[in-house]
Amino acid sequence: RQELHPGDVVTYIVDRNINYTNVCVADCQFCAFYRRPKHAEGYVLSFEEIGRKIDEAKQLGAVQILMQGGHNPYIPFDWYLDLLRYIKRHHAIHIHGFSPSEVDFFSTRFRLSAAEVIRALLAAGLDSIPGGGGEILVQDVRDRVARKKAGADRWLEVMEIAHGLGMKTSVTMMYGLGETLADRIEHLVRVREVQARTGGFTAFITWPLQPEHTEMEGTPKTDAITYLRTVAIARLVLDNVPNLQASWVTMGLKVGQVS
Repeated sequence: RQELHPGDVVTYIVDRNINYTNVCVADCQFCAFYRRPKHAEGYVLSFEEIGRKIDEAKQLGAVQILMQGGHNPYIPFDWYLDLLRYIKRHHAIHIHGFSPSEVDFFSTRFRLSAAEVIRALLAAGLDSIPGGGGEILVQDVRDRVARKKAGADRWLEVMEIAHGLGMKTSVTMMYGLGETLADRIEHLVRVREVQARTGGFTAFITWPLQPEHTEMEGTPKTDAITYLRTVAIARLVLDNVPNLQASWVTMGLKVGQVS
């Protein structure tokens, strides 16, 4: 860490998470956010609503938006491209959006290769890709809790394709899904191997499952010590990833400071 970031100072940016739709057909067991198609609480934000959220964020000093959403089968591909163009036309802000799971969904839904999807998003204004949907990159685990979403190999493949096209990305790990410690290490090693080939990951973020209001409600929650140990191990394994992001929103400010 001292070689990459000398001193005892850490940095942060102000950004805002914008979920453009909560309609989703992935049916992940750990998700409290999504609603099935035609559910009364399902929504798709208008461009103007998204623009207002960006304005609010910029007034608080935001320089980036994290933009993700559900796998909504009713939104055409041009909508996403038009959204990116709209944002870039009206706002000077970094767009960190569309996880590998979303890219894979677009690829399948619109019969495009992942490279074609990413090229189109890049041309429309996307600046970088978040690591959403990574969970645990071990297929047995994903088959239990997120079997309709991009598999472990595909998730990593999309990331490698993005890196090959010059797109930087973050990478994540959500633990506490019933995986073993060996599964967590396998996840980290796979990330390290991709990074050794591409150098495209800018930051690693990890956090524990939040089971409330999900199909996994009742799953024992992990504690702050487990989180700090996970961060420490990630630092050792992922010495080729230049930044580690503290999950203070999930873990609380004090634990975030310690991490």
